[in-house]
Amino acid sequence: MSSVTLQIQPEYGYVLLVFILSIIQLYWMMVNVIRARNKYDVKPPALYSTKSDMFNCIQRVHQNTLEDYPQFLALIFLGGLKHPSVSAGAGLVIILGRVFYALGYYTGDPSKRRRDGFMILGKLVLFGCVISTALSLLGYI
Repeated sequence: MSSVTLQIQPEYGYVLLVFILSIIQLYWMMVNVIRARNKYDVKPPALYSTKSDMFNCIQRVHQNTLEDYPQFLALIFLGGLKHPSVSAGAGLVIILGRVFYALGYYTGDPSKRRRDGFMILGKLVLFGCVISTALSLLGYI
């Protein structure tokens, strides 16, 4: 069995900066949920309100982002091993898409959350980066 030595490129620093930006985005969403809890009188541990659809829209943005976050992290960290600049750029596209998603949902009209369609391009690029990394490690490319 042979081994593979990974060399982290200096550009991987961009991946780490995008990671930090994603954490800042999560904090922004969390603060919005805390403010909405106070405004709409939704006490923890309740995740959703039976009285306020507006609160539910704000909460849903944060919840949906958290549901997708493990995949985002795996894709950007693994894809960035071989393609750090491309992965960082794709990560920025996803973060920007999440902002559009949030701002649309924060209107209280769930149909406006669909302003994030371009985010799928960032995800597809990250998938491609991870597949390329895997195939490279296996010696196919």
